[in-house]
Amino acid sequence: MSLSSKVLAIILGGGQGSRLHPLTQARSKPAVPIAGKYRLVDIPISNCINSEIKRMFVLTQFNSASLNRHIKNTYHFSFFSSAFVDVLAAEQTPHNKGWFQGTADAVRQSMHHFKKLEYDYMLILSGDQLYQMDFNDMIKKHVKNKAQISIATIPVNAKDATSFGILKTNEKDEITSFIEKPDASLLPDWTSPVSEEMKNEGRNYLASMGIYVFNRKLIETLMDDETTIDFGKEIIPQNIDKHKVISHQYEGYWTDIGNIDSFFEANLGLTDDFPKFNLYSREKRIYTRARMLPTTKVSGTNLDKTVIAEGCIINAGKIEHSVIGIRSRIDKESTVINTYMMGSDFYQSLEDIIDSSKPSMGIGARCFIKNAILDKNCCIGDDVRIKGGRHLDDVETDSYAVRDGIVVVKKGAIIPNGFTI
Repeated sequence: MSLSSKVLAIILGGGQGSRLHPLTQARSKPAVPIAGKYRLVDIPISNCINSEIKRMFVLTQFNSASLNRHIKNTYHFSFFSSAFVDVLAAEQTPHNKGWFQGTADAVRQSMHHFKKLEYDYMLILSGDQLYQMDFNDMIKKHVKNKAQISIATIPVNAKDATSFGILKTNEKDEITSFIEKPDASLLPDWTSPVSEEMKNEGRNYLASMGIYVFNRKLIETLMDDETTIDFGKEIIPQNIDKHKVISHQYEGYWTDIGNIDSFFEANLGLTDDFPKFNLYSREKRIYTRARMLPTTKVSGTNLDKTVIAEGCIINAGKIEHSVIGIRSRIDKESTVINTYMMGSDFYQSLEDIIDSSKPSMGIGARCFIKNAILDKNCCIGDDVRIKGGRHLDDVETDSYAVRDGIVVVKKGAIIPNGFTI
């Protein structure tokens, strides 16, 4: 029996996702569309599949309908396989009357489902991170070192260290202490052994990635204590001195998509000549729903550093440093710069497109869109100007919001002809 077959993966869907509002207004955080055709939850699921870990639960509690639908339509395994991806939403039982209170509480409330399965190791993952990682390396190291808990860590510099939980290790990669978001004055005492390459980049501190491996017996014992509700804040700090806890250092690309700014930056980063997150890897593929969409059609458009998904009809004048999602439509003489356009869930009928009483889905003619996120199914009229930037204050309206200078047009919003933001 392979080691990966002894692993059960738990993907934490997160809470209400208020820092990603308004993208999480009508969907859970793992269901937020990324890179024009994927969902955030596809990242940890794909990492598991690529690591031959094929038994996964996704834990969520807010707006889980679209996430359920995506997983049901995407992840089909052989009838003769034990593989599955199941969504577990918060549920009331005789023992649990409320919502998940934190990451550990989510696992605790769902533990009665996990105990029915055979597994030796539980892999706990976040549903809102962008990275490509072979979990087998981490699990093999966990077993070889006879660890009871393993934590994936990433070397960070002094500037970033103050934003993370920082772990200190010895020469054997054993974690000896932990501090949450340390003050810069404390950092000299929190360096850990890292590779020469990381040292040369000034990345001498080990940040927790929120990726854990637990031995079955230990995680089930820890979950009996109902006073602990969070892994990062309670479970990990409380158990470093009690059990053998080791660090698995990861030096690849990893970003925590916690707010609109980081989400925007991660998506536009895909337009780089050599993006840090590689969607073109044969070994580390990212899986998603297989759609039977036509090819994209482009007419008279100047394209530069732009990623375009399937099924689009583009007649724009210029698109630069942008990600254009599935089934997007952009009309003549429009300019789109530094923008993530998520696309549409369906094509409009010809009658709706011809109807001049309201804007059609997509971007109309002669528009100028810069520093924006356009959620799914937006209808943006002709001659609309949306120019995001730090000059804009945060604001919330029925059709759009501004966060950190980025204009987010809400899902299904209608922006009338000539409107300016």
